[in-house]
Amino acid sequence: MMAKLKVTQTKSVIGGKQNQRDTLRSLGLKRISHTVVREDNPETRGMITTVAHLVTVEEVD
Repeated sequence: MMAKLKVTQTKSVIGGKQNQRDTLRSLGLKRISHTVVREDNPETRGMITTVAHLVTVEEVD
């Protein structure tokens, strides 16, 4: 079974680049304090890296 990542948006994307806005949306995040659980795979890790300054990440079982 793959691990899962809990991703929480902690900062606003206002004033951010369009690709960062798109990345947050594709992660499923819509607003500050919104949390989603995603599979831990290279695609998700890459998206998180792109917006690392806007989110916090925790591993969940």
